[in-house]
Amino acid sequence: MIPVRRTLFKLGAVVATPGALAALEKANQQPWEFLARHVQGDWGDVGAEDAEANNEALQDGSRLLSAYVLKTGEKLWCLSEAEDDQGNRAATTLLLPDEY
Repeated sequence: MIPVRRTLFKLGAVVATPGALAALEKANQQPWEFLARHVQGDWGDVGAEDAEANNEALQDGSRLLSAYVLKTGEKLWCLSEAEDDQGNRAATTLLLPDEY
């Protein structure tokens, strides 16, 4: 497991698509490596506009999206749903971009 120093939000239920799990296995990498980065505000390989949208989402509760490149060169997304009325995110999903 990857140590997490500070979390910016709760992940909710963590799920992954079959494609994401297969890509992680092929790259010999673990989901927690990317979830730890995501929950600490390391948005990975997103543009400045998307990074700013994520930073705003930490304040307004909207959706969060991070993008990471696996050792194989394949891209993996980490998507946390918008908050509910109680400020909770129901789920965070690991998926490949073509599975969105």
